[in-house]
Amino acid sequence: MTDRVNSRELVLNILLAVTKEEAYSHVALANVLEKYQYLEKQDRAFITRVSEGTLEHMIELDYIIDKFSSVPVRKMKPVIRCILRSAVYEMRYMDSIPLRATCDEAVKLARRKGFARLTGFVNGVLRSIGRGLPEVEFPDPGQDETAYLSVRYSMPEWILRLWQEAYPTEQIEDMCRCFLTPSVLTVRTDTRRIMPEELKRRLEEQGITVRQDASVPEALHLAGVDYLGALPEFAQGLFYVQDVSSMKAVQAADVQCGDTVLDVCGAPGGKSVHVAQLLNGTGQVITRDISAYKVSMIQENIRRTQVENMRAEQWDAREFDASMEEQADVVIADLPCSGLGVLRRKADIKYRMSRAQLEELAALQREILAVVHRYVRRGGVLLYSTCTIDRLENEDNVSWFLKEFPGWHMEYQEQMLPDTSGRDGFFIARLRKG
Repeated sequence: MTDRVNSRELVLNILLAVTKEEAYSHVALANVLEKYQYLEKQDRAFITRVSEGTLEHMIELDYIIDKFSSVPVRKMKPVIRCILRSAVYEMRYMDSIPLRATCDEAVKLARRKGFARLTGFVNGVLRSIGRGLPEVEFPDPGQDETAYLSVRYSMPEWILRLWQEAYPTEQIEDMCRCFLTPSVLTVRTDTRRIMPEELKRRLEEQGITVRQDASVPEALHLAGVDYLGALPEFAQGLFYVQDVSSMKAVQAADVQCGDTVLDVCGAPGGKSVHVAQLLNGTGQVITRDISAYKVSMIQENIRRTQVENMRAEQWDAREFDASMEEQADVVIADLPCSGLGVLRRKADIKYRMSRAQLEELAALQREILAVVHRYVRRGGVLLYSTCTIDRLENEDNVSWFLKEFPGWHMEYQEQMLPDTSGRDGFFIARLRKG
């Protein structure tokens, strides 16, 4: 790849933003692609693949580098560490790029970033890896299954041990494999304004590959989208970016025309917009979140999708609102969670999350549930959902809720696992107030 526009430096900036400044990977990438909209499609694709791929495979890449470097990865300067990681990703996963080009560009980048004295080190490590990569020995699954899965799929060992409490090894490996497959951009058609077949035709005319979901007809899986914001159909609100698992959560809420629906942690508003459209102009949807910024995101999506029976409010879900007591037919509690079901889209989550943080989130979820269930009318529904796949945040919290509040009963519960079609891991429980 010819680095005409310094694409490797943009990759480096993304990696540093995520690993050093703790920016979210999807946000860091989106910011770069939006800022450099003028880049050719080939350059944008390269930036996306190398930055996402490096983050997805980071444990494996560090394992390889440590086999050849006299300085452990953890002790390297952040810039050098990120340059080496992305270069080794190119070597291992991008056969079309010559080894010499990868090494030369990494050395130039190190010099350009002010590390001229370390160019010999960078060059030496990368050329050693280039020669020895085929012979690298990885952990033996027979000796240490957890270490093998961790390096093979770049999954932190604590997450694997957490899953080992609930899932068999084969299923864990399947999930890890799914998380390393390319993420799929899935959108939900606003069927009030356009049919999926017509939207599919219009997008295909713009060179986008479109596949209609087999189980949810209004869901379209897109490939070849360079910049979503440039699509007229997006600006017009004819579709909304939403995973099939999230769509199924809304379907599980079973809203009826005329319902009052309260979404207590609703930003950026995907489920609420979906509900408002299902209500077909009747009832009302009140979507809340904790910050003014998040509320502004909801308001922007209300404007773009042109729903009139929905409004956004700023509210901390942990605080009881007496004015809403027993006023809602449906309360949607899609609560803050570890996000371990969406690692295909947000690989950095697995590096920034910890078991202690996960347990804190499970406690927060219980704190919120203890408040928001009071907003549901008798006979109404509380829909609890997360985008994670561990029992602590899911089944265990539902069991706790039913024990703590005996007037409720569970009608439906499903743990969806990530699959090869591109669907995320997601948990849904529909609870009804007796």
